[in-house]
Amino acid sequence: MTSAESPDPEPTRGGLRGRLRGLAVDTRPLAIPAFRRTFLGQGTAIIGTMVTEVAAPVQIYDISGSSFAVGLTGLVGLVPMVVFGLYGGAVADAVDRRTLYLSSSLLTWAVTLALLTQSLLGVRSVALILSLVAVQAAGFAVSSSTRGAVVPALVPVELVPAANSLNYTAFTAGAVIGPLVAGLLLGFDHGFSYAYAADAVLFTAALYSTFRLPSLRPTVSAGRPGLRSVLDGLRFIGGNPVLLMSFLVDIVAMVLAMPRALFPQAAATRFHGGVGLLYSAIALGSVLAGLSSGWIGRVRRQGVVLTVAVLGWAAAISLAGFAHVYWLAIVLLACAGAADLVSAVCRQTILQTYVPDNMRGRLQGVFTVVVAGGPRLGDLRAGAMAAATTLTIAWSGSAILCVVLVLIAAVAVRPFWRYDTAATLTAAQVADAVPAPTRPEDRVETGLGA
Repeated sequence: MTSAESPDPEPTRGGLRGRLRGLAVDTRPLAIPAFRRTFLGQGTAIIGTMVTEVAAPVQIYDISGSSFAVGLTGLVGLVPMVVFGLYGGAVADAVDRRTLYLSSSLLTWAVTLALLTQSLLGVRSVALILSLVAVQAAGFAVSSSTRGAVVPALVPVELVPAANSLNYTAFTAGAVIGPLVAGLLLGFDHGFSYAYAADAVLFTAALYSTFRLPSLRPTVSAGRPGLRSVLDGLRFIGGNPVLLMSFLVDIVAMVLAMPRALFPQAAATRFHGGVGLLYSAIALGSVLAGLSSGWIGRVRRQGVVLTVAVLGWAAAISLAGFAHVYWLAIVLLACAGAADLVSAVCRQTILQTYVPDNMRGRLQGVFTVVVAGGPRLGDLRAGAMAAATTLTIAWSGSAILCVVLVLIAAVAVRPFWRYDTAATLTAAQVADAVPAPTRPEDRVETGLGA
């Protein structure tokens, strides 16, 4: 080949660099001050939240010596999560979301301070800790419902998928780092006090970022919040196949394919140790996927990608259940975590772009309930199946059933499979999703058009 025929290496390298940049996490939303502060604040706070998620059950076991008492933390947290997730979403559609977000965050922080106080005073009351866990779950449910409704008001609609990718990556990173920090702190004398104090300090970052938000009133008020407005939100979901499917596939994926409750048995009887890495493998996979999530923002067929991601989650979980080699199970669980991040970003993006602004709070409330309740029901299902059958059937058998059900649903509900994000967004929805910022520092030139 002559020099004239030789390919130019520079464009090749440039093209490769371009493709790699396209895969890397899309950080453009961080150019928007309000979103950047919220991202950094919540990303810092979630580490402390996960520290308390570990410390409270460990303290309960330290006081009672009862695994049943520890198990009650899930129950006392689930009920207020459901009730206040739904009601908080209705309130978020009727009031200034910044005010509601700040109020619920302050409640969550106050509970952390109460947990710290009871530890410092040596109260040693399981009932008190469970009560505080329930109140904290209520505050978290309201703030989560509101936070999801806030994102489309902070970034242009074109950047909503990228913003969700960043948020989920930060959350899963916190889910990995927080328990490690908790394990370190709990190893010291007065470790419970150190753990709660760490949460209280880290959570101030979220309070600051929330305080700095602009006013975020819904474009159209939903009226007085109550049972009727909650039911209106549920009816809206039932009347829209795309939304209904996005919720149903997540419930099926979590209930039938979440193996978390089986990890202790698998570590004890199959792998003879290594339970900690089993618990963190899914989150690690999600973090790695988040770092290479730049392509998600360019996806138009969100329904197709969501379906494939859920199928990938269930398939990887099923294969991990058959694995008798420890490292292979870890790799497969990490692959499942990567698929879960993709499905989570797609679900949230569909919810935030498909739904009108005056319904976002209520539907984010339902989303919070599904995200919180699905894995807990999955734990119950897995434990009951393992007790009645075998570890492999409880782990892999139900995951295979998940694959079958999701495939049937995708074929049966064609609007979901054909859903096109770009085609569905009307001019009115775009206007709802991106209200004008109320302060100059919250404006940003995106280069993406009006």
